[in-house]
Amino acid sequence: MPEVIVLRIGHRPFRDKRITTHVALVARAFGASGIIIDSSDLPLENTIRRTTGKFGGNFTVRSGENWKKTYREFPGVKIHLTMYGEPIESVTEKIRDEFRSRNLMILVGASKVPPEAYEMSDYNVSVTNQPHSEVAALAIALDRIFDGSEFQRKTVTGLNVIPNPRGKTVDYIPGEDEIMRIFSEAGADEKLIAHCAAVSALAVAIARKCGASEAIVRAGALLHDIGRTKTNGIDHGIAGASILREYKISETIVQIVKRHTGAGITDEEAIALGLPDHDLMPRTLEEKIVAHADNLFSLSERITVKDVISNYREKGLNDAADRIAALHEELSGIAGEDIDSINP
Repeated sequence: MPEVIVLRIGHRPFRDKRITTHVALVARAFGASGIIIDSSDLPLENTIRRTTGKFGGNFTVRSGENWKKTYREFPGVKIHLTMYGEPIESVTEKIRDEFRSRNLMILVGASKVPPEAYEMSDYNVSVTNQPHSEVAALAIALDRIFDGSEFQRKTVTGLNVIPNPRGKTVDYIPGEDEIMRIFSEAGADEKLIAHCAAVSALAVAIARKCGASEAIVRAGALLHDIGRTKTNGIDHGIAGASILREYKISETIVQIVKRHTGAGITDEEAIALGLPDHDLMPRTLEEKIVAHADNLFSLSERITVKDVISNYREKGLNDAADRIAALHEELSGIAGEDIDSINP
């Protein structure tokens, strides 16, 4: 899909930092892919990057660029928001039609906009001809262009605010940089990290075939053995879940880590093993994918499901072997091919 870039001109770092920050935040929240600011302002750039890192997405920010050159050379449709332009309601359909095949750049001025901006623009557009904030104008313009679809976009990694009639619910799915920080703080060694990376690569490939959430599978698979920094026992999944809860990681990821051993551990087995948590059977598709991808590795070496089942039977764990065989068959059916044939 084509993208929208916001061009902020006339920015005065010591006077306009707050309002330009709001322009950038609205651009990000209402569907734009990035913002370009004419005056160099590294603190503002860092603020927006921190927000994107925290809440997710790929929103870009650059400052200190020659706006005239950038605007003139932009290959898509150029739109200037101004109270002196054509009413937005009269040009929305035309802009949407162009947006189906071309990128848009929306120019938002911080102070008086020079005549060149009007001359270079394909559309000079007004959101009412009454004095008001350029932040409001940008929000309305983006919403008209995207026709509300911008609110359907989900940034899977990062903080996700869940709609709630009362109070607040926040779900946090870490990206790879945050996961590496967690590994470092937990004291994970290179072998453990390499194993988790190998499992993650396969799990994501399986997720792609099965139509599961790749972002959730990636995070869950990368973190599945974090508990081994505390124990290498059968309880390492439970230990890992405890570690992730300390970091306020999404319960979706916590459950993947807790339930990843073999094809799950039944209530009866958990009681016999003296485990403090008996809810250890994978339920969601993402949980099942991570558990089985882990089954297919010995450290960082890929093995077949036949080898896995044979190893379990040699240890007398026939029920667990049967569950792994059933899980392999289930996922192969969903993927439309034998899981053993899938490679990253």
